[in-house]
Amino acid sequence: MPESKRRKNRAPRGQQPSESTSPLSGAEQFGFDDLEEDNESLSTWYKTIMFGLMIVGLLWLITWYVTSGDLPVSAAGGWNIIIGFSIVMVGFFMTMRWK
Repeated sequence: MPESKRRKNRAPRGQQPSESTSPLSGAEQFGFDDLEEDNESLSTWYKTIMFGLMIVGLLWLITWYVTSGDLPVSAAGGWNIIIGFSIVMVGFFMTMRWK
C-alpha cells in the first residue's frame, strides 16, 4: 500500500513552519477529571428484585419440568411455562435501566 502524502504545515507568510502554528496549538485541553460522573446507579432493592425475579422464574420452570406438571400450580397445566417465562422476562426488562 503506498505511503500517504504528508500534509504541509502552513505558516503565515514570512515565518517558518513550526509546531506553534498548528490550528490546535491554542486549543483548551481537557482531561478525564473534567468529565462529569453520572453516579446514578441502581439502588440495592432494585437489583435484588431484578435478579430475584429472574431466579424465581427459572426455578418456576425447573420445578414444573421436574415434577411433570404437578407443581407449582397443577391447575395451570401448560400455562406454567408462560408464567415462568413471564416472570423471567420482567426481570430481564428491568435490566434495561442498568448503568
